[in-house]
Amino acid sequence: MQLESLTVYVLLAVYLLVLVLSVYSLVHGGMQRADAYTAAGKLTKNAWMGILGGAVLLTVLALLGFSGLDILFVSAAAVASGVYLTDVRPKLLDVQGKSR
Repeated sequence: MQLESLTVYVLLAVYLLVLVLSVYSLVHGGMQRADAYTAAGKLTKNAWMGILGGAVLLTVLALLGFSGLDILFVSAAAVASGVYLTDVRPKLLDVQGKSR
């Protein structure tokens, strides 16, 4: 029984971490100029706002337990936020001349 409760706490921690990363990515992406996305050779700002907004929504749905696909939802949100943070964000900052 203790192992099961530990698993629940670990998953909750992972879900919350992905939620924080998704919200940070969404806020950061929203603060950037729209022309910087195309100048960096990435999808448009609107496309990234949709992707990252969907990531936040999927994570919230997983935390609320609306589906048996919770792990799939959180995995998709983690991938979307991870791609933004590791690929798109650095290029946006380079294009805009901002330091990291």
